[in-house]
Amino acid sequence: MEHRYLGNSGTPVSALGLGTMTFGAETDEAGAHAQLDRFVEAGGTFIDTADVYSQGVSEEIIGQWLDRSGRRSEVVLATKARFPMGDGPLRTGAGRRHLRRALRSSLRRLAVDDVDLYQVHGWDPHTPLDETLETLDEFVREGTAGHVGWSNVTGWQMQRIVDRCEMHGWARPVTVQPQYNLLDRGIELEVMPMCLEQEIGILPWSPLGGGWLTGKYSQDARPTGDTRLGENPERGVEAYDLRNNARTWSVLALMERIAAHRAISLAQVALAWVRQRPGVSSVILGARTVEQLEDNLGSAEVALSGEEVTALTAVSAPGIPAYPYGVVRSVCGGTWWDVLGTVETGA
Repeated sequence: MEHRYLGNSGTPVSALGLGTMTFGAETDEAGAHAQLDRFVEAGGTFIDTADVYSQGVSEEIIGQWLDRSGRRSEVVLATKARFPMGDGPLRTGAGRRHLRRALRSSLRRLAVDDVDLYQVHGWDPHTPLDETLETLDEFVREGTAGHVGWSNVTGWQMQRIVDRCEMHGWARPVTVQPQYNLLDRGIELEVMPMCLEQEIGILPWSPLGGGWLTGKYSQDARPTGDTRLGENPERGVEAYDLRNNARTWSVLALMERIAAHRAISLAQVALAWVRQRPGVSSVILGARTVEQLEDNLGSAEVALSGEEVTALTAVSAPGIPAYPYGVVRSVCGGTWWDVLGTVETGA
């Protein structure tokens, strides 16, 4: 499997990473260990989790696997904190008190002395940013975290984080982990251009759009049964009514043609497109079963042609708001939006 670096750090990671949000929820311990075994056998090295995944159970399952397999030295281990780990104001947030306790708890559950990447799971408006950044710097200096990163932030937030780190000499973030797929390219407006300028690695989550890009949903029937949207059609940004539109079905139609021509799955087409996007360090896979993971891993061997990438990028182009982005583009030209194909063809 291809390996890349976490942003401008010296830490290499597999171009496909294993996300573990399903562990302890949709996937039991035996199934999770089978996924971890298969992922490493396929050449995968990057494992991503979070304390909030099944309220710590995901980390415990990984810790048990690390202890059984003895493969800690073979993987790059990442976890996150920020969201509630129980009731009450003292068990959430990005303040020093909570983050210190959160990291200690994660290390205990994972049964390790350190993690390679420690990420703040989202912006905390109630905590001074400098308090969070200084705490993260302390983790790096103490050796409990090799690098730090952020998830679910806007472009201006990420730029402010970098500026404060550089001003004070604190550990600079090497990655950002956002949602990114053919149906949700919102990070291309601000987050991705900022990351490309600052050499911050991108770790896309939900590269299959919550199952939309596997072809499991129909244009004419609301989902039912044992799928994420079948259980809850109004589920977040993946909601059926939100994504049941002409753009979605145009994207899927082109994906089906490419998949049929190459004799591969729709998921492999979607994952290959994300993997081949600028600035991506590792694409976070999220599977319920080993069979799903096996299909996802097959995308590592898929290299879309320039024509295929261009066509997928054009059909999924979200366009840009007329102001200020349209004005900036018309005045300045040569913007990242043109490079990334964010602007609709002919716009």
